[in-house]
Amino acid sequence: MNSTVMSKYRWNVVTLLFFATTINYIDRQVVGLLKDDLAVAFNWTETDYGNLVTAFSAAYAVGLLAFGRIVDKLGSKLGYTISITIWSIAAMANAAAKTTFGFGVARVALGFGEGGNFPSAIKAVAEWFPKKERAFATGIFNAGANIGAVVGPVIVYWIAREHGWESAFLWTGAIGFAWLILWWIFYDLPTKHKKINQAELAHIHSDDAGVDAPVQKIPWVKLFSIRQTWAFVFGKLLTDPIWWFFLFWIPSYLGNKYNINMKDTLGLPVIIIYTITSVGSIGGGWLSSKLINSGWPIFKARKVSMLIFAICVIPIFLIQFTTNMWAGVLLISLAAAAHQAWSANIFTTASDMFPKSALSSVVGIGGMAGSIGGMLFPIFVGAMLDHYKLLGNIDAGYNILFSICAGAYIVAWLMMHFFAPKMEKVEVK
Repeated sequence: MNSTVMSKYRWNVVTLLFFATTINYIDRQVVGLLKDDLAVAFNWTETDYGNLVTAFSAAYAVGLLAFGRIVDKLGSKLGYTISITIWSIAAMANAAAKTTFGFGVARVALGFGEGGNFPSAIKAVAEWFPKKERAFATGIFNAGANIGAVVGPVIVYWIAREHGWESAFLWTGAIGFAWLILWWIFYDLPTKHKKINQAELAHIHSDDAGVDAPVQKIPWVKLFSIRQTWAFVFGKLLTDPIWWFFLFWIPSYLGNKYNINMKDTLGLPVIIIYTITSVGSIGGGWLSSKLINSGWPIFKARKVSMLIFAICVIPIFLIQFTTNMWAGVLLISLAAAAHQAWSANIFTTASDMFPKSALSSVVGIGGMAGSIGGMLFPIFVGAMLDHYKLLGNIDAGYNILFSICAGAYIVAWLMMHFFAPKMEKVEVK
């Protein structure tokens, strides 16, 4: 079997992960796209909406931590199956909500279930790809977040316009069950895959001790005493909330600031933002992989790439000076693309530094930290926007928020550099 045919199986894995992540983001994005309709239906203030996002984020944090451990114990195949089953049922349950409390319960269940996506996907990439290919593979599957945001507005706004907001939740939630069938049929570990030969296995494990090397075990509690864990934790804590702010508030921000009806345009500005963002996700993974293949040390390639992406977020603060919608869309697109490029690389830093046996746990811990930030930041966002709305100048609130976004990634990069200057591999003793 030649290398081209062998490579096909690895890319089949990435394709499955890509579509799972696409579904993940469609399901979580529905509430942001229909925010204004839901605010009318449930009589929400900005603070109420912020609290709902916080409840989702808190559940997502717990889900990340729990599934990090579950996936390391049960494996990526079964862990992913449990995760997407929970989140698909919960996504559909939003349609049945009659009160804000009921809606909140469904969002909590959705957040918990969705917490299994990245621990499962990152572990699957580590199982199927050597380090030099992981950032690119991660960038491709992580682009599913952007594709979900691209196709989500068209699907959600059309269904909501024609059949009501409840149907939007029902149909988008049901997609996950179709993916589950494909996942269960086609995914398995390389060592169990019937069509993978020894040459392919040798390539996958080319930067490990080998296929038959003993599995390195790190007690879960001990992970918190390792500096590399905290590098990943702070990298996620300071940047994940910015992405969540984009995801849950940008549609409403654009609609209100520029006086457009998103359903009439089927979310065209949002579609453009996340189409550009997809380029950032794939390009971010490609850049560090390209530098590594050019002879750069792995840690230097990751660090330089992530610094470039952090700098690319800074211009978002200029949005307060724009009066043209497309100029604002371009600035948001650059920042969102830089985030996804950053995300493709920060996930890969975990697999660079930790053995596969502890990888999902580390991703879960860091993801939980990011979700804690995503839990606290919406409270601040909601209070800020309500305060300035009462003053008749909600744009001033958004200006402060975008200024915070501009500096978050540089601070995160500095914290990561402090805790893991050369991203040393964790040695199990």
